[in-house]
Amino acid sequence: MSHKLLLATRNKGKIEEFRRILEVEAPGEIELVGLSQYPDLHDVVEDGKTFHENALKKAREMCEGSGIPAIADDSGLCVDFLDGAPGIFSARWAGSHGDDIANTAKVLEQMKDVPDEKRGAHFTCVAALYLPDGRSHVEEAEFQGSLLRAPVGEHGFGYDPIFCPQGYSISSAEMSAHEKDAISHRGKSLRAIAPHVITLLKSLG
Repeated sequence: MSHKLLLATRNKGKIEEFRRILEVEAPGEIELVGLSQYPDLHDVVEDGKTFHENALKKAREMCEGSGIPAIADDSGLCVDFLDGAPGIFSARWAGSHGDDIANTAKVLEQMKDVPDEKRGAHFTCVAALYLPDGRSHVEEAEFQGSLLRAPVGEHGFGYDPIFCPQGYSISSAEMSAHEKDAISHRGKSLRAIAPHVITLLKSLG
């Protein structure tokens, strides 16, 4: 028996990662449902002060609006030299939500004179599950690395083309989906939350 789980995101890159990872971790146990099946649901205002607050708010509101369990994430790039920015504002760093090219260009401009040894950065991802009965579970993970000086690679999305994972000499946009899932912030957080998703969904009957 499979259990319905709403993927509370419209980001196509995230949807692909969610599906890949959850289907590996729980094959045949979860029926992943997209927001396209709930056209009346409005985007959640991400006004939290932390990744945790935003992820849980998105999961809760999407669960309450759809009536089925929902999983959401909030993630972003945190640059050491920029005191953790863009952080929770990563998706709209250049002003327009979801403009990957503009966001990446702004970060590169802000870091253009910063030497290699001070270009440390990491991605953070908080994955949150919310059930109709009010129960929830949250997991957080990081993906350490440094910033390149120009975009490289055709895979991934967001800031992937300018992010070099720790211990690698390529960008995360040059990695295959399998390679990236194994070490990324989203891969880690979804693998961590997957057992709890299965247990909590089964408990619903």
